[in-house]
Amino acid sequence: MGEPVVRTDLSELTLLHRGKVRDMYEIPGHDDKLLMIATDRISAYDVVMNDPIPDKGKILTSLSRFWFDLLDDILPNHLISAEVDAYPEVCRQYRDQLEGRSMLVRRTKVLPVECIVRGYLSGSFWQAYQKDTTVCGFKLPEGMRESDKFPSPLFTPSTKAEQGEHDENISFDRMKDILGSELAERMADVCVRLYEKAGDYARNKGIIIADTKFELGIADGDLILIDEVLTPDSSRFWPLDQYQPGRGQPSFDKQFLRDYLSSLDWDKTPPPPALPAEILEKTRARYEEALNKITG
Repeated sequence: MGEPVVRTDLSELTLLHRGKVRDMYEIPGHDDKLLMIATDRISAYDVVMNDPIPDKGKILTSLSRFWFDLLDDILPNHLISAEVDAYPEVCRQYRDQLEGRSMLVRRTKVLPVECIVRGYLSGSFWQAYQKDTTVCGFKLPEGMRESDKFPSPLFTPSTKAEQGEHDENISFDRMKDILGSELAERMADVCVRLYEKAGDYARNKGIIIADTKFELGIADGDLILIDEVLTPDSSRFWPLDQYQPGRGQPSFDKQFLRDYLSSLDWDKTPPPPALPAEILEKTRARYEEALNKITG
């Protein structure tokens, strides 16, 4: 286990964006490329914790690289290379911050809609369903239980919020207003196909992908898959052998962390509480288990 990377400092590059987990840099003389680094930061309830999960960024990067490769026949992606030796020379001096956790990617026009695909009734959808069986414009069957599988996957877009704010679910009609009907239809179709292919693969590895969030962009006029893909940070992974509809499911993500935080007298606003070593270790173990199951 390496020393955690909480905050990168690449002084000869230009920091473009520091998100909850990823730091994004512009590279001098390479306007068509960006350097994306997955740190070991972890967030819960939209608050970034002060305590990192060692190697989390490397696990997320390994998973994204795996899925980019598997899903490339459905939609091309922004990955150019994840090998530091293939990066522009100015980047290589920062190898200790980049090795295993960074990707050189094509610069894209990021589309301003989060593409969420749901296969199972869970999370905020389950909470909404209990009040009204029509959720986000979808008329769902009566009598569904928590964690039940939908008859077919649902595409449920949301707007992208600024850091610290919550994404907001929008209707598909609203997405068409934002992006135009043709692009919106294409995005919905391709995201459901990505989800179905990944879901079939993961189920054979003992994991149910209950839902996931894709990010799409435009490069050279083409739609491409960007950011991270099908990680425990962007998806709900459930162990197939423990799946039991009618309740919440154990998951390969930060559920340990969320459960711990829920047990505290904390109002889910900064500053975050300190995290015990046991919670950090258990969370890391779940991420690592997801990686090992999926990539074999």
